[in-house]
Amino acid sequence: MIITLIGMPGAGKSSVGKRLARLLGYTFTDTDDLIINAAGSMLQDIVDTKGDMGLIGIEEQCILSLELQEDCIIATGGSVVYSDRSMAFLKSNSAIIFLDVPYETIARRLSNIDTRGVVGLKGRGLRELYQERTGLYAAYADMTIKVSGRDRVQDVVNRIMERMQAWKPE
Repeated sequence: MIITLIGMPGAGKSSVGKRLARLLGYTFTDTDDLIINAAGSMLQDIVDTKGDMGLIGIEEQCILSLELQEDCIIATGGSVVYSDRSMAFLKSNSAIIFLDVPYETIARRLSNIDTRGVVGLKGRGLRELYQERTGLYAAYADMTIKVSGRDRVQDVVNRIMERMQAWKPE
């Protein structure tokens, strides 16, 4: 099985994905790392020099070129939902799990938001971006995992594993 984690920056996709992959004996791919390697620069540098659409384009290329193998976990960048092509590819090849974290928790975790390379912040605040994206994440998700600000990574992993046992793909 291939599992893709989506959600806001700071939702814990990488931390949860790494732990889940280790526990299941799966491989782990972080698409932000693929973008950084492909572009040769950090995400914020890409946004600063090529703009939001430049980062989304590189992200899309990286995702569409993934050589997917069974038994892997993919942690995506938070902006993946801005590419219909990326989401169609991931949806047709994996189970998509939305890590739904409350706004207050995301805001607290993103103390470095100005240097993190977050797409869509120009001209609006984090709350507006959060509201826009959570609707997109929910629309693409096969499964939503509610994450409280007090959950540990292992709590989230356990919840995913419980839900996956009962889950039947459409």
